[in-house]
Amino acid sequence: MRVLIVDTALGACTAGVVEDGRVIGLRSELMTKGHQERLAGMARDAVADAGGGFDALERIGVTVGPGSFTGLRVGMAFAQGLGAALDRPVVGVSTLDALAASIEPAGLVAAVIDARRGQVYARLFRDGVALGEAEALSLETATDRILAAAAGAVPSLVGSGALLLSETFPDQFSDVVLKTLPAPTPEALARLTAAADPATALPRPLYLRAPDATPPSRLPGQPRPPLAS
Repeated sequence: MRVLIVDTALGACTAGVVEDGRVIGLRSELMTKGHQERLAGMARDAVADAGGGFDALERIGVTVGPGSFTGLRVGMAFAQGLGAALDRPVVGVSTLDALAASIEPAGLVAAVIDARRGQVYARLFRDGVALGEAEALSLETATDRILAAAAGAVPSLVGSGALLLSETFPDQFSDVVLKTLPAPTPEALARLTAAADPATALPRPLYLRAPDATPPSRLPGQPRPPLAS
């Protein structure tokens, strides 16, 4: 299966064409903003490198989070628009699942993303199988969950939260395997894209907590409410 993968969830902007596990066209740049201006051109160039044009694509996969609010919206809007134009299925891929799939799946793997405000987004896997749902956890709770699941074995931590946890709790994580990937690998994204069921893996944003921004309490030009007497 030839798939186009789109990832704008974390610290990179990636568009790649992967066919039967082999990357045949790829554009990827580290960036935290500016995805909207770069993504379409990167996808065009990746498809050109792969040959066959956009019509040769069979499926599109896009990361749906957790991750940057703006980045997720850019990636999903692009993927869904392209899928509609090509009449190709678009599937959503969890960022945490893709991070875990980016490393050797043996043993306990904790995919953790720095969520700021003393939290990480986390999901645990054993031998490639998820042990629960993705959650937003405090650093303390995430540490307790990982160590309890490891049961004395050496866990692997992958993602931006890996270094954060190891530096915050150096004694507890002195023997872990750290993989501080800035984003999932194209190969992992493609595997999950090809394996997904388009009927259930919908390209909808995965938010694990409320956004930091809040809507205004009044519209522009609207008078302030009177102070309570």
